[in-house]
Amino acid sequence: MTSKERCLAVLHREKPDRVPYFPLTMFFAADRAGLNFREYATCPAALAEAQLLQYERYRVDAVTVCSDAFRISADLGAQMVFPENQTPFAARPLIGDPADLGRLKAPDPMRPGSRMRQRIESVEILARSVGKEALVCGWVEMPFAEVCDWFGVQELMFLMMDEPGLVHQALEMIVEMEIEFARCQLEAGADIIGCGDSAASLISAAHFREFALPYEQRVTEGIRAAGGLSKLHICGNTTHSLPLLAQCGADMVNIDAQVDFDLAVRVFGDAGMSFKGNADPVRDLMNATPHQARAKGEELVRKARGLPFMLSAGCEIPAATKDETMMAFSLAAITSGGAS
Repeated sequence: MTSKERCLAVLHREKPDRVPYFPLTMFFAADRAGLNFREYATCPAALAEAQLLQYERYRVDAVTVCSDAFRISADLGAQMVFPENQTPFAARPLIGDPADLGRLKAPDPMRPGSRMRQRIESVEILARSVGKEALVCGWVEMPFAEVCDWFGVQELMFLMMDEPGLVHQALEMIVEMEIEFARCQLEAGADIIGCGDSAASLISAAHFREFALPYEQRVTEGIRAAGGLSKLHICGNTTHSLPLLAQCGADMVNIDAQVDFDLAVRVFGDAGMSFKGNADPVRDLMNATPHQARAKGEELVRKARGLPFMLSAGCEIPAATKDETMMAFSLAAITSGGAS
């Protein structure tokens, strides 16, 4: 099987020749390509070349255009800061007053020079270069994560309690923007769209059910209608909302290291859903020996018990991870045979 065939088998709940290896690399990819992160996040060709190096050197089965959460916000007019070696961020919330919401107009993802267009261009390069052999993963933010970018996380937490109607109004606006951004990436050659909803790990299951889940479902439905697959990625401890994640409509869910893996196996196994994860990026990779990293990967493969599973860390692999440790972790998947 090619890397792409292997990944698609898992996503379609079929049996691959071995467990796919699909880590999230951003700072690691930039570092190994000799880039600072500003270059990685702002130059489409640089990001693509760094991901191609991951495919060639570290035997990953999928490449991704994930870099930061501020593509749509930037194109809506957020004042952006681009540090040399940190992720880009908005200098201040896009929405400082509820009236600001009514002034927002959906940006054109294909506008030349826009941050959304830059991501689409990275997808195009990757699809053209390795799209026949490797899975190409686009990226959008889920509506709850995006609304946190617009208002600021702390302010949004208050608004959910004080002005829930305003929050839902913003979420309604965001849904179609995310679907259109995903559609453009699919047309550019992406096979699957990663959907980040990291802030959703900060809220209760009840709030997740109200403010995150229904909008996640609409985005995943929109991606499916456009002919694509989707992957939900939520950093942090989602144990309290794990059964809800299985209802999000995505084709795969990424599980972070704070979640008990045995529990995740039960929840997603019972739901018949593909999942990936969940080594601790620091303990099991950055600070681990190659032997420890491989042992952790083999443990996860074994515990997945032949379910539709891909090996990865729970979140991004740090740049300080040693090459030999990264390779040792990958060997847990590469030598797994038909374990998945």
